[in-house]
Amino acid sequence: MNDLVADNDAGAARAPAAPSFSEAVRLWAKIGLLSFGGPAGQIALMHKELVEERRWIGEQRFLHALNYCMLLPGPEAQQLAVYVGWLLHRTAGGLVAGTLFVLPGALVMLGLSSFYMLYNDAPVIEALFFGVKAAVLAVVVEAVIRIGKRALKNRVMVAIAVAAFLAIYVVKLPFPLIVLLAGLAGWIGNRFAPALFSGSAHGKGGAADDSKGAVDLMFERGELDHTRPTKWHAPRTIAIWLPIWLGPVALIAALTGSASVWTQLGGFFSVMAVVTFGGAYAVLAYVAQAAVTSFGWLAPGEMVDGLGLAETTPGPLILVLQFVGFVAAYRHAGAMNPLLGGALGSLLTLWVTFVPCFFWIFLGAPYIEQLRQNKALSAALGAITAAVVGVVMNLALWFALHVIFGSVRSVGLGMEIPVLSSLDWRAALLSIAAMVAMLRLKVGMLPTLAASALAGLALQAL
Repeated sequence: MNDLVADNDAGAARAPAAPSFSEAVRLWAKIGLLSFGGPAGQIALMHKELVEERRWIGEQRFLHALNYCMLLPGPEAQQLAVYVGWLLHRTAGGLVAGTLFVLPGALVMLGLSSFYMLYNDAPVIEALFFGVKAAVLAVVVEAVIRIGKRALKNRVMVAIAVAAFLAIYVVKLPFPLIVLLAGLAGWIGNRFAPALFSGSAHGKGGAADDSKGAVDLMFERGELDHTRPTKWHAPRTIAIWLPIWLGPVALIAALTGSASVWTQLGGFFSVMAVVTFGGAYAVLAYVAQAAVTSFGWLAPGEMVDGLGLAETTPGPLILVLQFVGFVAAYRHAGAMNPLLGGALGSLLTLWVTFVPCFFWIFLGAPYIEQLRQNKALSAALGAITAAVVGVVMNLALWFALHVIFGSVRSVGLGMEIPVLSSLDWRAALLSIAAMVAMLRLKVGMLPTLAASALAGLALQAL
């Protein structure tokens, strides 16, 4: 009898305890400071901290939440943080988790963007960025391979990826339309050939570990009433979060006029927040073309510089959009101080990029089981992910053209091809070396970026 009591006491001692709000704040701050390595590294960090070490959430529920976040537009790692924070401490927990996930990187990116605009003409800085651009090309190529392995499960998915590449590179279809057409193809394909379009869960292969975390035990005790949707949940969430999201955009438009750069930034990136399926690399091709060609905010090489800066900061890679917002507003600040105008553009871009992430989680999380079990929706999103591979291939080609060659020319419907005589052998050499380091030698992203920057400095000196 005593042994049984001892065993029960030991089991109770091993049961994970629900964290206090202050404990959660400290952990989210730690994750925000250490979240380098893109979404894969960030999700791995959260899995280690939340599932393995602290056992705040069980393996199955963690993967369940990740599956849902992968269905949404926007940065899935930050949305996963919002989701787990919401599970643990309701709306306040989600707000703190999502904000702290982004805040450190956003502050660093603001400082780097200011430094870039003030000193990018200095020879040393120009040489460093020359090397960084070559490494960024390797990073994007690695992303094509990584996403392709996950998404291109059969010839149909490969065909969708190729069609998406041709659509954006040759025909110049806008990214939102490609997303829509790919989703429609997946939805229709699921009706006629479901085996070819069946979605697969994201996460580790095989059955998930069934160990329970603190959240799972709270569910069993009936303590998470906020996870049960009511008939007023969706209308109330929409009524609260749409004004929070779009209110500042409307205010900026009223104060600065519909033609101001800030109004353009707010409107453009609000649309991007709805269609950014597949993460930052997918939307970058469309943003790069719009920012360089349509709006004239950036030069082609500057978009590559921005991605290089974003790769070196903690937080979501999509913080590169903050760089775009800063540079655009810095150059078109009118009578306003350029640094102040750039900061305002940066803040507005951050707002319309990340506030929707909170909206998607707070709106949809209570309905997660229904969404997860919808096979047609999974098929549509699987086709969208395949199309994202083609879009990122276009991004890799776009970067290669503007990094390795000094000039390009347009043919046909506007398709760009390089002027071969403008080949920069130094950029080509650095790009090849960076690809060998990352793809063959498995060197990490940050060491590759640092080594390429120093190599660029050395080559420019020669």
